[in-house]
Amino acid sequence: MSITPLMPVYPRCDVRPVRGEGCYLIGERGERYLDFASGIAVNLLGHGHPVLTKAIADQAATLMHVSNLYGSPQGEAFARRLVDATFADTVFFTNSGAEAVECAIKTARRYHYANGNPHRHKIISFDNAFHGRTLGTISATSQPKMRDGFEPLLPGFDVVPFNDLEAAAARIDDNTAGFLLEPVQGEGGVTPATQDFLQGLRALCDEHGVLLILDEVQCGYGRTGTFFAHEQYGVIPDIMAVAKGIGGGFPMGACLATEEAAKGMVFGTHGSTYGGNPLAMAAGSAVMDVVMAPGFLDQVKATGARLRAALEQMIPNHDDLFAEVRGMGLMLGLKLKDSADARSFVAHLRDHHGLLTVSAGQNVVRILPPLVIEESHITECVERLSAGARSFAVPVAA
Repeated sequence: MSITPLMPVYPRCDVRPVRGEGCYLIGERGERYLDFASGIAVNLLGHGHPVLTKAIADQAATLMHVSNLYGSPQGEAFARRLVDATFADTVFFTNSGAEAVECAIKTARRYHYANGNPHRHKIISFDNAFHGRTLGTISATSQPKMRDGFEPLLPGFDVVPFNDLEAAAARIDDNTAGFLLEPVQGEGGVTPATQDFLQGLRALCDEHGVLLILDEVQCGYGRTGTFFAHEQYGVIPDIMAVAKGIGGGFPMGACLATEEAAKGMVFGTHGSTYGGNPLAMAAGSAVMDVVMAPGFLDQVKATGARLRAALEQMIPNHDDLFAEVRGMGLMLGLKLKDSADARSFVAHLRDHHGLLTVSAGQNVVRILPPLVIEESHITECVERLSAGARSFAVPVAA
């Protein structure tokens, strides 16, 4: 058996999109799907948004890429907008979320090195996290499905239970550099951090001189109803990784940091060939134009509340299948009961009811629509979910 031209690391399904229109994907046979997966929380403006597509087309015709050895008017302008809108003082642009997390880890370690404490290199991370697929980011997780076959992994990571402040505090020692976590775990099961947990981590960082590193690759950029999820906790990080929605579908990410946290990131300590090129900056600026427009984030909050209410109203009609709704804003998860399998249900919705969702850990179906959905899309989503629940065969317990 010969290997396929595309390396077979994905179990690709039969959906083969060739076009997108707003909140819908169209396959090569003309079939239409309601896209409540958004490229796994990436296409936050849906497909073919005129502001984004025009910005990319105009920039592509002007200048796509130059080396970071030169000045970057586009990068400087976009970085200034992010700095002005967030806790950060400085930004490094990447091509992906994994690279943004890698930069965040390097920034944290370099901070302690610059302070004369190179032994403070250990990062405390948390169960069920997902930070990317590089050797560094899988070293920060405890999930065998990502780690098996890639050992030896990088040292300097210590994984403890999520939302367990006592366990986190107990792991701090003289070698600790910081905590790394998602305010809302995505791949791990759409599980938000508790208020006490995230605020407690911030207090521990202040007490012990370590850094709070947030991974808002999936939960950031308006997805939870605020520009970044940590704003709803009243917590300010030292370093933050961002990606997915930042480019609206264009591959890019960013590592944001305070001036203090980034003190060790000087000439020669980090780099990227493509990161922050003019085409990426045009895409990022266009997305930010839309997301930061007056009323947009308020609309996401309102839409998220309506979608959640509709899902919660639906659950009692299918209480043999659904257990609860979890998440924040338009980053929602339907937890299935143990008698059903989330991955199978996602496939059933896709293949038989034209609804695209994403499975997650803890037997959860992720619902990640574009942030521009309207009431009609919510109604259509719940109708397709209900129809899917009625036709999905749940195995009867022996």
